[in-house]
Amino acid sequence: MATTAAGTPATAAVPAPHRPAGRLLLAGALAGPVFFASATVQMLTREGFDITRHPISQLSTGDLGWIQIAAFVLAGLGGLALAGGIRRTVTEGVGRRALPVLVGIFGAGMIAAGVFTMDPENGFPAGTPDGPAARMSWHGITHSAAAAVSFTALAIAAVVLAVRCARRRAVPVAVGSGAAALVLLLPMSPEHMSIQIALNGLVAFTWTTVLALSLRRSA
Repeated sequence: MATTAAGTPATAAVPAPHRPAGRLLLAGALAGPVFFASATVQMLTREGFDITRHPISQLSTGDLGWIQIAAFVLAGLGGLALAGGIRRTVTEGVGRRALPVLVGIFGAGMIAAGVFTMDPENGFPAGTPDGPAARMSWHGITHSAAAAVSFTALAIAAVVLAVRCARRRAVPVAVGSGAAALVLLLPMSPEHMSIQIALNGLVAFTWTTVLALSLRRSA
């Protein structure tokens, strides 16, 4: 019998969702692709941006920073939508209460990371002195804290899903979720921080997209 990413048999996964649940899951599935499409276009077109030196969050600074701020907020709203879809479709078994809460924290953290921007530094945006900011602003500190809480919550959600799937013998999904959690929980490397942040974002949004599409398809 086929098994979904939520660790539930596909033939009897959960009660068929109301139409709003399907829409919530679709919004959750779109959050990652929209976020990375926006970030990729900006990385290729904004003067002075270098992914080896500048984290994606730094795109929120400068005259065009509003684009990435909007991308953060939309991605966060997608995370909240996914949490609502999970709550409506994962109604039994391990993680039925924890998963929507943890994914909801991820979504709220993404919104906060967009609203509270990091500081210009290392020559970006164009005209900024090279080197790190002399002192982090309050909104830069808030941005870093929100991002850390957001990705930690999603990593724990991946662990919860891995346990749920392992108990239901959905081995591939359990292994995939466990691997995603491991990547998200790895300590940051000071030398390659911007690359690692981008990789974490890719892993995080791939996980949420796969989960959202799996739940929508199975339900």
